[in-house]
Amino acid sequence: MPSTGRNSSAGAFDALENPTMTMAWKGVGYAAGWRYPFAAEENAPAIFPSLSFKLPSQTAEQQNWAVIGTSNAGKTTFLEILRGQHLCIPPTARSYPFLSTAEADARYRNPARAIRYVGFGGEAGGGGRSAMRGAYLSARYESRREETDYSVLDYLKGNTDLNPLEEKDGKDVGGQDLCKVIEDLNLKALMDMPMSNLSNGQTRRAIIARALLSKPMILLLDEPFMGLDPPTVHHLSGLLSRMAEANAPRLVLALRPQDPLPQWITHVIRLGESLRILFQGRREGTISSNPKICKMESYNPRPNINAYSYQPGLSMLANGGPHQKPPELTLSREGLPLTDESSSPHPSKCSITESDILVSMRGVRVNYGEKTVLGNWQQEDGKDGLWWDVHKGQRWGIFGLNGSGKTTLLSLLCSDHPQAYSQPIEVFGQKRLPQPGRPGISIFDIQARIGQSSPEIHAFFPKKLSIRQTLENGWADTFLGKPRLTHEKDETVDACLRWFEPELNPDFDSGATVLRKQYARSVHIPEPRSINWADSLRFGDAPFSAKRVALFLRAIIKKPDLLVLDEAFSGMDDYVRDKCMLYLTWGESQSFAIINSGGVERRWAVPTPKQCLYDHKAVTGFGKEQALICVSHVKEEVPGLVRHWMRLPEPGTGEPPRLGILRVPLEANEGLWRDIWGS
Repeated sequence: MPSTGRNSSAGAFDALENPTMTMAWKGVGYAAGWRYPFAAEENAPAIFPSLSFKLPSQTAEQQNWAVIGTSNAGKTTFLEILRGQHLCIPPTARSYPFLSTAEADARYRNPARAIRYVGFGGEAGGGGRSAMRGAYLSARYESRREETDYSVLDYLKGNTDLNPLEEKDGKDVGGQDLCKVIEDLNLKALMDMPMSNLSNGQTRRAIIARALLSKPMILLLDEPFMGLDPPTVHHLSGLLSRMAEANAPRLVLALRPQDPLPQWITHVIRLGESLRILFQGRREGTISSNPKICKMESYNPRPNINAYSYQPGLSMLANGGPHQKPPELTLSREGLPLTDESSSPHPSKCSITESDILVSMRGVRVNYGEKTVLGNWQQEDGKDGLWWDVHKGQRWGIFGLNGSGKTTLLSLLCSDHPQAYSQPIEVFGQKRLPQPGRPGISIFDIQARIGQSSPEIHAFFPKKLSIRQTLENGWADTFLGKPRLTHEKDETVDACLRWFEPELNPDFDSGATVLRKQYARSVHIPEPRSINWADSLRFGDAPFSAKRVALFLRAIIKKPDLLVLDEAFSGMDDYVRDKCMLYLTWGESQSFAIINSGGVERRWAVPTPKQCLYDHKAVTGFGKEQALICVSHVKEEVPGLVRHWMRLPEPGTGEPPRLGILRVPLEANEGLWRDIWGS
């Protein structure tokens, strides 16, 4: 049996006479970054060696599968294999027996129609969001409609082609099916809106709705809960549960280790590094008997590194290191006190003057025709619209349901929204348009003082830039503008690339990079590792999580007066997310110490040993006068620095926003988090 591309691993399952799909092969061809198989190579590595997987078409016992793995473990690749992508050796090893029987509808003879994949990456393809965007960042906020600005209803019906064929899959959507899907996914109020105007969460619901209307036999959902607000997650999980119970359609989910595992999932595939399967089987008993495989809360698989090893941002591990005993739970994961902030090294309160106001909104109300999307309320003092100030040193968390206006609010203060010119908004003490005796502020002056990371930037960011150019772009006026660099800025970029090489470089080999052995013995500290990989790795070719890390670093690298993080940590694994937050707070002065007990990690912040830092001016953490605005739907993705919060009301209710103050990091206040969301 010849070998090819890359190959697969797992245990076989009992199958009925005609399973929906069956696979047992030596390997499948795959080239990273390409969507089509390449010529077979005898010694090429294999994807999931010796994979054996069967999904019965009918069974007395339900099989609802979840594929669990970190961002680079190959979850999407595994789903692509299920739907027939990538070269299979031998070709007959992958088959779909049920689709060729008389029981199957004739239109399902083609596996591409029987199996539907829904992904939510920042790029086009897989039903992603960018295909529904305009040509530039501000296009979604403009009132002028292009021919391609099709409505949600047209999108659901498949009427999205300028020159459609007479017959198009999905255009024969029945009225009853359409109404049911619209009701199930709460899309009724959005039917006449352009797809490009939807929020991230609303877009995800519309994408899932369109997939359901095509009536696939199997629906592959790649991280379906990412970016959704808690009420929508609860509602969608219930909807998927009912679908799974009815087997209409059959569901296969791809989840991250930290994602909640739905109760209706019966079988689990746990992916490890190097595109290999660690476990495949029933869910029952695996969590208690094998926590390394199925523990969902904090397990983060990384290669074993001895007690005296060091990775960038990762200090001593257990079993002999000086930080072997974890501290009491008095500090957050970022090393911030879990008590009143008076003892915090990052106080959020300071004496405020008018010159300290970075953003001032005095009655903001955003309308699209007769529809109000932000500011349709009276605040407690009787003032119409949104009245809100952001001062130096304040760190805000902005919360609200999908479609409540969070992204619109951020687009106004970042001046991406056309109505930023007409609304009563001052940014850095100036309005966009000149006033009598006062000059206006240009978009370039605003962007020079704001750092921003968001799904919108991810969708539009140039794919041809290298990872180094991505970070350097933080000092540029536009995505393709020339950055204003100095020797000190170059050193800062180098420091960020080295610190986050394990997260940015797909070819990073931790087993071959023992960078420091300075705790137990005095040895020569090696020269810094080469970072030439950052010049050759393009942003468009990097893994999804690496792109999010690169855009996060691009936002913080210039130490902006105002940092805007709009779902910036969404899509990251829990360890990567926590490492980014630790870097945001402390820079290089703090690292994680780790203890692994029974396959479950415990990590905490410790000072980075000086001998583990390179000979450059260490990157510092968040400044006392820097302001932060964070938007998130997940408590763990809210930095511990946040001390003020605002909850925007549900659209159309007319209720004012709720504001409050946090005395401790939000991770220590589950009750407040539930109160913010009204649950």
